Amino acid sequence: MPTGPQIVITLKVLVVTVTVLLTLSMVALAMGRPKLHGQINLAFFVLTMITVLCFEGLLQVVPVSELFTPEARADLRVHLCFSVPSTLILPLMLATGKMHRRKMHIVFGIAFLVLWTGTVITGLGLPH
Repeated sequence: MPTGPQIVITLKVLVVTVTVLLTLSMVALAMGRPKLHGQINLAFFVLTMITVLCFEGLLQVVPVSELFTPEARADLRVHLCFSVPSTLILPLMLATGKMHRRKMHIVFGIAFLVLWTGTVITGLGLPH
């Protein structure tokens, strides 16, 4: 069974990895390559959802109190205040992008980027 620090380090690596994908997606968009933007976003979506589902599944098996110190749990709660809403917006962004609902996609995208920035900052700041 993984330890709390192992989980946090793994989450940090995954957050950085998908953030690189998100950045590449924005670069593709800036270069006028919307199809590539969508393809990268699909990869971002899949990897992010797999991470969330695996982390949630692990927390269903092992109580958080056994994995993390009280300080780490408090930091994790703050992190979840950003990551949970961003995870909920992600399918809406994917759907509006696929349906070519540009204005709605941009609104969701801006909200997502704000929340994702908080996710990255709080995620990389988690103690391990």
